[in-house]
Order: sequence, then structure tokens, then C-alpha cells
Amino acid sequence: MPLVEINYAPHVPHAVLKDLAAMLPHAVSLAVECPEEPYDGDLQPGDVDLRFRPRGPFDSTGMDIVVEVRSKYFESRAKNRQDRVDDLCSAISDATGLADVGVYLSLPIAAWAQT
Repeated sequence: MPLVEINYAPHVPHAVLKDLAAMLPHAVSLAVECPEEPYDGDLQPGDVDLRFRPRGPFDSTGMDIVVEVRSKYFESRAKNRQDRVDDLCSAISDATGLADVGVYLSLPIAAWAQT
């Protein structure tokens, strides 16, 4: 399950954040799909965890939105991670219309359990 943190600037409209919340689960799932964790297009609760965070007064980024995706390491996922993050960044920029978008993809060695 990818964990996704979205940090956004105060001027980003609520409607843009709502659209982002709607498109991100599918876009992130496409970005991290691999043979070990294939994406069948049928998202279930808990498949992608979104966490929206407004930028604080002491945060230093000047970007409109920064999206950090953490998903379990698999070699097949890691070998083309730059292409994956580039495609996700383009999808987010297209969906939001924002010019200053950053995407960080982290692939830690991890485990996940869910009930």
C-alpha cells in the first residue's frame, strides 16, 4: 500500500485539492504497479493512503504542491523509478493546472499488514 503525503501552499484552491484527492489513488497505483504488486484497477479501502498537509509558516518550499509517495521496495519497481515519478508528476500537473509541482518517490524496504 502506498502512503502518500500531499503538502500544499495556502493559495491552492479547495477544488484543486478535491480533484487531486480523487485522481491520486489511481495515478499513484499506476506509478508503483509492478509484477510483485500488480494493479487491477479495482481500488479497495486501504489500497492507497492519502494525507493532506497544509504548508506551515516555517516550511521552506516555494512549490504549490509537493507529493511524497512511499511504497515498498521491489527491484522491478526501483529500476525505472525516475520514469515512474516523472509520469506521476506530469499527471498531477495536468490534473491540477499548477506549474510548481514536485513528486518524491521513496521505495524503502518495508512490510505491511492490514485487517
